[in-house]
Amino acid sequence: MIVHGFAGIGWSEALPADEIGLELNTDTCRTRINAGHDTIRWDVTTFPTYPFKGQRINKVDSPPCPGFGRSGKQLGLRDLPLVHQAIEDLSRGMDTRAAIGAACLDWRSILTAEPMRWHYDLMPEAIAMEQVPSVLPVWEQYAEILTRWGYSTATGVLDPAHRGLGQHRPRAVLIASHAQEVALPPRTHGGLGQPPLVPMADVIGWGYTQRPAPTVTGGGTATGGAEPFGNGTRQAMAKAIGAVDDNGKQLWRDRDVPLRKPTARELAAGKEPKPNLRPTVAECAALQGFRPDLKFHGLAGSQHLQVGNAVPVPFAADLLQAAGITQPAHQLAAA
Repeated sequence: MIVHGFAGIGWSEALPADEIGLELNTDTCRTRINAGHDTIRWDVTTFPTYPFKGQRINKVDSPPCPGFGRSGKQLGLRDLPLVHQAIEDLSRGMDTRAAIGAACLDWRSILTAEPMRWHYDLMPEAIAMEQVPSVLPVWEQYAEILTRWGYSTATGVLDPAHRGLGQHRPRAVLIASHAQEVALPPRTHGGLGQPPLVPMADVIGWGYTQRPAPTVTGGGTATGGAEPFGNGTRQAMAKAIGAVDDNGKQLWRDRDVPLRKPTARELAAGKEPKPNLRPTVAECAALQGFRPDLKFHGLAGSQHLQVGNAVPVPFAADLLQAAGITQPAHQLAAA
């Protein structure tokens, strides 16, 4: 059995049918259930671990990361000492989440310590976790504790683009196993003697022609939004339009949609219409490696949030295999 905290939809699309996902967001639960993933709508921080005790389980988590990301106030980074203390306490059977969480500047910071409660109580056979790169020191703390408990562990920052995804998305990862030695999956694209990185335009038909897309986000607000690429990213994209490399090859492929209408202020300033650099939900999902027929529920902002918050499906599959939670297709066929 695989117990999946902060479930979302990305990991689940790469997991077998014996997954149980704990998820609080209503739209995400609808997406999961209609996609065939067993789901409990619950706040993972209040769900008891005892229903799973005595069972052979694996554990998968991607706690929310807004406070640790590059955008916003980055209060999570200032909360890291408190998060480290909560993890250490939980690893010794002391639940100080409430007191430490109350002291955090960002209420979401303490969620990064939540998986340790499950690890201590259940001692999963294998573990896989993912977050933004700045959380790597936290994963290294987890790895140190898990190593004391007899696990083989591996941590690092990986970019799924180096495994063939058409999107740059560096992430801090941790995998661990009680049953086998683990190692992070190696780079397969963009290195010496390897296939080139997959360009954005090869995936969705427009955008960069010689490099992967920038990171797809949830839209910039707590409830999602329609700008999966941040302002700085869109400015860089605009500069690539019409540009060529040293060999005269276009660096950008235009999309077949009307230019964005200028605002009243832009019209008054005499500014020209701008290219529409806002990807659709379906385009974001393609960049995340989702299957084309997966239906996301909710309004557009909520759909963008679900897609942007997800672990890219091919990347999740690589990490799950490396942790021993799933098996490669050829091994499954032989079995």
